[in-house]
Amino acid sequence: MNQEAEIVLRLLTQHEEQITSEWLEEAGAASSRLTDANRRAMRGEAADLLRTLREGLQASGDPEQFQAAAWTPLREVLATLSRSRAAQGQSAGDTSAFVLAFKRPLFKAIQRELGGDAGRQMATVWTISALVDKMAQWTVSTYQLTREELIKRQQQDLLELSTPVIKLFEGVLAVPMIGTLDSSRTQVVMETLLERIVATGSRLAIIDITGVPTVDTLVAQHLLKTVSAIRLMGAECIISGIRPQIAQTIVHLGIDLQGIATKASLADALELAMEQQGFTVTRTR
Repeated sequence: MNQEAEIVLRLLTQHEEQITSEWLEEAGAASSRLTDANRRAMRGEAADLLRTLREGLQASGDPEQFQAAAWTPLREVLATLSRSRAAQGQSAGDTSAFVLAFKRPLFKAIQRELGGDAGRQMATVWTISALVDKMAQWTVSTYQLTREELIKRQQQDLLELSTPVIKLFEGVLAVPMIGTLDSSRTQVVMETLLERIVATGSRLAIIDITGVPTVDTLVAQHLLKTVSAIRLMGAECIISGIRPQIAQTIVHLGIDLQGIATKASLADALELAMEQQGFTVTRTR
């Protein structure tokens, strides 16, 4: 441990309460969303950060090597802080501002301790400034990763919600497609549909593309892949919602849908499905 790190460790140990109070006061002034609950949470976060910071310094952690094993507990606390604040809807700026607010009380403590030694004071300030900057950068990086993971989960949830598999009656499932059909959505449809075919023992699936705005070569390929997967499971497929313009597009693109039952509307597909399953519908009066 270098002399500057020793000084910082001594200050954190001897003046922990004062540094914490000044830190929270500084963080409160910089925060755009501060409530009583936030203040209590900030005190707990500050205590965890100070504890793991001291552990890193005691383990002879070099502030310039923030990725080293000695700083692992501190990085984990910072990551937890970022994930918690991201889940609460706080911004990356608020999160990093909380960490950066740690600088001023430390600078004051260094000035009180080393007021007569300008050279050592500057070196110590530089050491702690570089370390706190790395801590703030780590919170921003973790925050961004957390938000990206959250967005991906939300997108996945939306995909699943936008492609429901409905059991119409015994042996027949339906998948109403709405919006653009891309590779990721096709994969979700295929996985969900195949799982439902196995779970229900269905022999027929209706894919309704009435809500699909356009059909191009890529969309057609996605549909054909889904149909092939359904057939590999021992079931058959009907594609409904083939409007006149979609029929013309399929013909112009030279897409071969031979061997696949197609219908203009979901009602027609349902009628065909009932016929294939041996059901008949009669009007009682």
